[in-house]
Amino acid sequence: MAQTRVLITGAAGFVGPYVAHALRCMFGSDIDLLLTAKVEVGGTEALDVTDQKSVNDIVARYQPTHVVHLAGIAVPSVVASSPEVAWRVHLDGTLNVAGAILANAPDCCLINVGTGLIYGASAKTGLPLNEHTLLAPLDDYGATKAAADLALGALAQRGLKCIRMRPFNHIGPGQSQDFVAPAFATQIARIEAGLAEPVIRVGNLAVERDFLDVRDVAAAYALAVAKSAMVVPGTILNVASGEGRPISEVLNILLSRSSATIRVEQDSSRVRPSDLPRIVGDAGKARNLLSWEPKQQLEQTLTDVLVYCRTRLATH
Repeated sequence: MAQTRVLITGAAGFVGPYVAHALRCMFGSDIDLLLTAKVEVGGTEALDVTDQKSVNDIVARYQPTHVVHLAGIAVPSVVASSPEVAWRVHLDGTLNVAGAILANAPDCCLINVGTGLIYGASAKTGLPLNEHTLLAPLDDYGATKAAADLALGALAQRGLKCIRMRPFNHIGPGQSQDFVAPAFATQIARIEAGLAEPVIRVGNLAVERDFLDVRDVAAAYALAVAKSAMVVPGTILNVASGEGRPISEVLNILLSRSSATIRVEQDSSRVRPSDLPRIVGDAGKARNLLSWEPKQQLEQTLTDVLVYCRTRLATH
């Protein structure tokens, strides 16, 4: 049996396959992966993290050395429409995973995937957000993720081995069109294919976000697994580029990759003043503790997203 046994929750989502790949690349044959998702699909085993008994059973049976907890509702607008479900998944589900580890595999380390959005209103300063920044979530998505993060901090005092990751915006091939980069790329691909008029209607392009390639984010989680024994339980690690890029730049890069002539029109119904014009993270701690740093350039990431959207459109 491999020395390192990693259980991944939410493995069928956008990030899951990238994390599995990063772990296989890092550990080679010396790793055993158990991929789980709410519904059994694509080589995953069914696991609903809100089902306490099922979580206990799978942790007791598999005896993981690490759990990478990705299970969650990724789209904030979906959370807003069903906040009660988000509380069950993000808080209760995380507590179920942590409780199962403490009861059945106490030496296991939980790599919890939260979000930089839990800093919320603290981003109004425009300054880079570090792990000591006040948590001030502005919506149900941020609040539910913050609650889970804080609960794990308390459980670490009771013996839970955990690392609390707080990733900022990450993009890449396979991401849902609910997010800005694939939404733009899909529109461009449809225009190129003659399926839509050559116009992209946009909202507020001035806001700045800290964009990362999903492959860099997955590498951070893999490094957290590899170096967990050297990290103090309960440690918080931002995963961020440290650089704010306006949404207009994302759109312009994508447009520059297209041979089509596309007009950009502002849609007044989509223009909303942003409470958070700039969200940028400080990941110096992850650099120091994990020797992690982002390697992918935004231009290449966006090119890959556009190619993916073109291919998907051509094959569906």
